[in-house]
Amino acid sequence: MKIDDAINKFLEYLEKELNYSRLTIESYESDLNNYKMFLEKEGIDYLKVDKKVIMDYLIYLDNLKYTNKTISRFLSAIRSFYNYLVEIKLLENNVFKRIKNPKVDKKLPNFLNILEIEEILSSIKLDSKENIRNKCLFELLYSTGIRVSEASNIKLKDIDFNNRMIKVLGKGNKERMVYFGECAYDLLNDYLTVRDEFLIKGNSEYLFINKKGEKLSRSSIEYIINKIIKFSPIDHKISPHVLRHSFATHLLDNHADIRSVQEMLGHENLNTTEIYTHVSNERLRSAYLKCHPNKKRQ
Repeated sequence: MKIDDAINKFLEYLEKELNYSRLTIESYESDLNNYKMFLEKEGIDYLKVDKKVIMDYLIYLDNLKYTNKTISRFLSAIRSFYNYLVEIKLLENNVFKRIKNPKVDKKLPNFLNILEIEEILSSIKLDSKENIRNKCLFELLYSTGIRVSEASNIKLKDIDFNNRMIKVLGKGNKERMVYFGECAYDLLNDYLTVRDEFLIKGNSEYLFINKKGEKLSRSSIEYIINKIIKFSPIDHKISPHVLRHSFATHLLDNHADIRSVQEMLGHENLNTTEIYTHVSNERLRSAYLKCHPNKKRQ
């Protein structure tokens, strides 16, 4: 079997058997194509890869200045691919199982403080249907901690106004419930009073829609949030994902238990959520060093 056919079968397996999301499958496809290009360049059969070939591949990636995080992702994708090749009996062993991913330093996530969030929201004037929608979108991302891709896929039927809950579809097509407060509740109601003005004809099942009545794509939401931040009083550059970081950090700052935050964020692994405790701990340390009168012993 040619490597192209093997990769296509593997991607089909991820979609139909493991129910991976389209974005995840596209990421696997991109990483495996990178690996395929290396093998073709070196004239190496993908079924005859040994440890030396893998080491050469790692040197190749390093020379291209890929970060350890990206190299680690490549290896994870390739390792999964070779596990599949073993499963369908094209190979007896997965040589990539003996290769450890490079150590990735955990980078503390950026976040906005509560005052900055309020300043940004206050800068959005409710003078058009677009601004009403955009302010609701910004508040909902911060209030729920959902991903941009999850916000894009919210349907009207997913919202429970009585209990202030939204059903979202996360990574791996896993559903979870998130909650929103009074500010998001009010802005949602404001938006729903003008939402039909976006509909040229017919209807749409999605919450956030554009001028054509179609659902806002992930890239459209990112563009809107970036534009809001650009014209806000905040003078440092941040990404839309920072709203998710801010949500988690503020919950932990206010003594939410980490397991609950993990569930609200839709993290499979608690280690992913624990990075936010480091942020909170660092803030406590900074506050202590700045404010405690006895911080330095004479």
